[in-house]
Amino acid sequence: MTIATLFGSLFLFILLNVPIAIALGLSALLTIAFTTDLTVSIITQKAFTALDSFPLMAIPFFMLAGILMGKGGVSKRLLDLATVLVGWMVGGLAMVTVVACMFFAAISGSGPATVAAIGSFMVPAMKEKQYGAGFAAALTATAGSIGVIIPPSIPFVLYGVIGSVSVGSMFLAGVLPGLLISFGLMVISYIISKKNNYAPVTTERVTFGRVLRAVNEAKWALLIPVIILGGIYGGIFSPTEAAVVAVVYAALIGVFVHRELGWKEVYDSLVEAVLINVSTMIIIGLSISFAYIMTLEQIPNAIGQYITSLSDNKLVILLAINVFLLIVGMFIDTISALVVLTPILLPVVTQVGVDPIHFGVILVANLAIGFITPPLGVNLFVASSVSKVPLERITVAVIPFLIMMLITLFVITYVPTLSTWLPSLFK
Repeated sequence: MTIATLFGSLFLFILLNVPIAIALGLSALLTIAFTTDLTVSIITQKAFTALDSFPLMAIPFFMLAGILMGKGGVSKRLLDLATVLVGWMVGGLAMVTVVACMFFAAISGSGPATVAAIGSFMVPAMKEKQYGAGFAAALTATAGSIGVIIPPSIPFVLYGVIGSVSVGSMFLAGVLPGLLISFGLMVISYIISKKNNYAPVTTERVTFGRVLRAVNEAKWALLIPVIILGGIYGGIFSPTEAAVVAVVYAALIGVFVHRELGWKEVYDSLVEAVLINVSTMIIIGLSISFAYIMTLEQIPNAIGQYITSLSDNKLVILLAINVFLLIVGMFIDTISALVVLTPILLPVVTQVGVDPIHFGVILVANLAIGFITPPLGVNLFVASSVSKVPLERITVAVIPFLIMMLITLFVITYVPTLSTWLPSLFK
């Protein structure tokens, strides 16, 4: 009865288009009220207890750092560097979009933020050069998903906290998978651009001098990942302290170096970060309450036993989990899914010999695909808003990129060295 009430009410609220955070909280409330002897105040107690976490403080600070960088002129300089590096190729603007998203991902840690920051520049530029509007928006939406893979990644912070895994190790684990996804998207972009005769941005070939000048212009932005990861692995500061350092650095660069960050931009950045963070923390808190009831009813154990009963082969279990996560990612946002599913699935995979760091990358990579799969598909909505292209058109155009994302997911899943090599190297 408890399980039926918990999940039945959750799916009902989702079908009624209730925001996922509210749906999780209401389903937990109904379950406690009608099927247990617990007081409903346990929901708020668990929510506040979950948020009383020092590592979780990294999330709002990384968000603010990314917003400050976007408003402080960093995006333009990263685009200029990407243009020099790959703008000479067939479909140059498409290639620039992927590389720029990769660069910005190393600043923002967020998929939608990357789409908004880079898409506002690149989608109009591609449309002006007669690139297909659907193609431009779909590429930007897909490339934006790199934001949760390449460090610093907000989902990796959350997974590290919930799964008791080193956040610094998770950051390193995302580097090679992020580069692999970027390369895959560039391959698809090249094929489509070749077919449609999308021209390069420039006929000038890349030279050492041009690259050096572009790197010099973008040097302050490129230093951010170095400072964050270098500081963490040098033992200078923790991931949360690194996020605070990133905020201070972003503000100083925007105000004193690029001189594009005034009081209005700082105020707008703070307001935007607060609004995003409030919704994020509500989701995390109510997700924890939902997960508490599942733990109370031993639902994670039951699901784990069911998955392991399907097969004792690690490869089959990972395949089943991937299919399950891809479906979940279509309906539930990344943060809620991480909070609810990590306690369920992590014990299952560690039991069959999967490294927790490797599984963290698998989990986030699966949920990243949810950014471009309806009905949730948050990156699709952001890209549609930025590009003014109908959502239906973007959804069709995203199919080739979705196929490439699935291929890279398969490689990430069954080649664990991609995720574990860098963390083991820096131990």
